[in-house]
Amino acid sequence: MSQQTPVSRVVEPWRAWMKRWPTPHSLALADSAEVLRAWGSLGYPRRALRLLDCARTIDHEHGGMLPVGVDALRELPGIGDYTAAAVANFAQEQKACVLDTNIRRVLTRVLDAKASPTASVTKRDRARFGALVPASAESSRIWNEGVMELGALVCRARNPRCEACPLAEQCAWLKAGRPGLGERTTRPQGYEGTDRQIRGRILKTLREGGEATVGFLERASGAEPERFTRLLADLLAEGFVSQSAGGLITLGAGTRAEGTATSA
Repeated sequence: MSQQTPVSRVVEPWRAWMKRWPTPHSLALADSAEVLRAWGSLGYPRRALRLLDCARTIDHEHGGMLPVGVDALRELPGIGDYTAAAVANFAQEQKACVLDTNIRRVLTRVLDAKASPTASVTKRDRARFGALVPASAESSRIWNEGVMELGALVCRARNPRCEACPLAEQCAWLKAGRPGLGERTTRPQGYEGTDRQIRGRILKTLREGGEATVGFLERASGAEPERFTRLLADLLAEGFVSQSAGGLITLGAGTRAEGTATSA
C-alpha cells in the first residue's frame, strides 16, 4: 500500500484491511470487487488486484504460508526485487540488499560521485552494492536500516546535510564538490487530465454507486467518447470492472457479456 503513497494515507486503510483479511487465506476468499472497494482512494488500484493474486498463490501453492527467501518471494505475483529483499531481510531474517531510493542515493554519491542514482537498478549496481552488505542476516538488517535512514535524514535528495554525514570523508560526490545537486533528472509524473485520472473517476463512480450504465459512466468520467471507450475496454480486459448480460458495468472481474461495451 505504501508504494508510491505516503504512509500517512496508508495507516487507516491498512488497519481496516488487516482486520478484515488478517491472513493470505482470508484474502484469497475475497472477490475482486470487495478488494477494490476496500482499496478505496489509495490510487494505483492494480496493486490491490496484485495483492489478491498474491494471496491466492500463497494459499493455493504454499499452504497459506508466505515462502521464505528473496528468490521464492520474487516468484509471487506483484512482488519485485525491492519488495522481496525488504520482506526477506526485515521480516524473515534473511541476508539481502534492500535497494530503495534512499540506499541507492547514498551509495551512488559515495561510490560514483553522482547526485542521483539511475532510474532503475542495473545488474552491475545490484552486484556491487550487494557486496557491501554484511554477511550475517542480523548485521545486514542493521546495515540496510542504517543506510536507509542515512539517506532519508542526512543524505537527502535536495538538501543533504553533508556536515552531519558519517561517510563524508569517504564520499566521492562531496569531494567532487557535489556536482549535479538541484538538477532534476526526471520530470514529476502529472495526473490532471491523464488516462489514470479518468480511470480513477470510473472506478470511484462504481465504488460509490454500485453498478452503472456505460452512458452514465461516460458522463461521470468527463472524457470524450473515444477516449472513454478505450479506457473502459482496458478496465474490462484488466479485470477491474465487468459487464453484465444486461449491459451494466460493475466493479470487479465478474461474468462479462460477449462483445465490447457500447454507450447507453
